[in-house]
Amino acid sequence: MAPTARSLPAEKAVAFLSPLERCCIIVPTLNAVGVMDRLLPALRHQGVPGARIYVIDSSSDDATVARAKEIGARVEVIRRSSFNHGGTRRYACARMPEAEFLVFLTQDAIPASTDAVARLLAAFADPGVGMVYGRQLPRPAAKGIERHARLCNYPSASQVRSLADRGRYGVRTVFCSNSFAAYRRSALETVGGFPEDMFFGEDQVVAGKLLLGGWKLAYQADACVYHSHGYTVGEEFKRYFDIGVFHARSPWILETFGKVEGEGMRYLRSEIGYLARQEPLSIPSALLRTLVKYTAYHLGRREARLSAKWKSRLSMQPRYWLQGT
Repeated sequence: MAPTARSLPAEKAVAFLSPLERCCIIVPTLNAVGVMDRLLPALRHQGVPGARIYVIDSSSDDATVARAKEIGARVEVIRRSSFNHGGTRRYACARMPEAEFLVFLTQDAIPASTDAVARLLAAFADPGVGMVYGRQLPRPAAKGIERHARLCNYPSASQVRSLADRGRYGVRTVFCSNSFAAYRRSALETVGGFPEDMFFGEDQVVAGKLLLGGWKLAYQADACVYHSHGYTVGEEFKRYFDIGVFHARSPWILETFGKVEGEGMRYLRSEIGYLARQEPLSIPSALLRTLVKYTAYHLGRREARLSAKWKSRLSMQPRYWLQGT
């Protein structure tokens, strides 16, 4: 069960410190120099000293490491083949043992304000919150389909969810994103930390375990980053193939929190309504993408029948499938 404010003796000694003073920012990178001109100034102004910004780089071929060191960040380089969405984040947590609050950003998630991290961490004022994720805004160049995805999944109202809400929200009870999220270390440790071998969905696995353990999951809508993707149809296929694999390998999530089928139809109705008002010429593309995503998802659910070679072709994480081959 989640501890109450009275059952947090380990935190009493540092109660006078704000969460911002007890946090670190962890950023996995790979050939990120193209976004560094936006990311680094934004990180520098979050009120977190460079020594508590930890960049874990997967052997970039460009100047990513040098640029990160310019702001005084702590930088560690790992072998590209060893990167794993769950295992690498688990390793990073262990490398920053002094931080009680662990903030994760992806390299292309750009804080939208100088207090984005502080606003995210404000959710931890509730001692029952084990994890919080922030709002992702569409990048300025985003078109209708891309904008709708962010507006639909990251609304303007904050929210706190618990296990009791699964009847209301279904599988969306565990929706979250490590592109901009923070964890209370003491909560993370009660569920065993990030899974060691996880190529996708490590954030939702941890969120589900936290909820089952009595913790709460917060969505902080006033903590914002710019982060969206203009996926091609082929990239949409690969992403939804990976989601299908994730659900096939973590069946307890759907068994515990609900199925995904109804979510797909609700999303499509919202998308068509949005595009009809904003960008009607994109509706045929949206319908095609829906068919592609449906096909890819169900193919991913049957990944056990496919060879590693085929899975590497169908996935957004090709290196994962070819490890050891």
